[in-house]
Amino acid sequence: MAELDPQVARLIAGALRAQAPAFPDIGAVAARAHYARAVRILDQPERALHAVHDHALELPQRRLRLRQYVPVEHSWAQPQPALLFFHGGGFTIGSIDTHDRLCRQLAADAGCQVCSLEYRLAPEHRFPAAVDDAFESLHWLLAEAPALGIDPARLAVGGDSAGGTLATATALHARDQGIALRLQLLIYPGLAAHQDSASHRAFARGVLLDAELIQWFFGHYLRSPADREDWRFAPLNAPRLAGVAPVWLALAGHDPLRDEGLAYAERLRAEGVPVDCRVYPGMIHAFFQHAGFVLAARRGPQDAAAALRAALCDTD
Repeated sequence: MAELDPQVARLIAGALRAQAPAFPDIGAVAARAHYARAVRILDQPERALHAVHDHALELPQRRLRLRQYVPVEHSWAQPQPALLFFHGGGFTIGSIDTHDRLCRQLAADAGCQVCSLEYRLAPEHRFPAAVDDAFESLHWLLAEAPALGIDPARLAVGGDSAGGTLATATALHARDQGIALRLQLLIYPGLAAHQDSASHRAFARGVLLDAELIQWFFGHYLRSPADREDWRFAPLNAPRLAGVAPVWLALAGHDPLRDEGLAYAERLRAEGVPVDCRVYPGMIHAFFQHAGFVLAARRGPQDAAAALRAALCDTD
């Protein structure tokens, strides 16, 4: 196994020296604020785009925010492809604001629109609230595509970490609803019901996303042990993967979630689903948002944007 990237090792050492409070000790609300501050420090600078719009999704008994990133001016006669994006944060922290810079970069470099959903968070809203929001946001996007200047025939879903879980579940839902997607952009997603793989054991401590923190997130999100077995939480439990959209999958070499990603890629291939699985050696979970500090981390968002462009924009 490759060693930790030296800059990643310095990042971890700096976090330990700072003695930041552990999320389980400060609670979800304070954890959200702390996470937002950390992202601003570690992420790349904000990219300029043609336009950024916030929309309100009026859904049954709730209103959600969705942020639309438009890379270049477009005409209504030539709608643009789009990525429906779900942010990470263990279903408990994170927002469209914490992932604003990443979404800007994907839109700018891929040349497609990005629509980022602010789904409901736990513990205020437990499973399957976030999943329901993700599914309904896809149907909303399809209905509103003409008004947004989006081509409904060129859509992708994607997300990082917990958002990658939501994107995976949404792609399975889309298949079952007869909705054609061009790509799943899955960035170190959670995919398994139980955290008992070799990578979970190897990286249970010392890589920022440790075993205690993972269980804290899931303890807030899940209502009961039975929810762990639901494919909407653990897509590896889905009875069938055949027929879902092609997958681009990014994994970090030093991430507890690495092996469940590898298992998902293996199963996708076995069921005939095209998959491009990339393991980034020396990186840890959430490295896409470390790219302002870790030079090698910049490769991930660049590769993701290239995959989006190839799936949504290239016509050759």
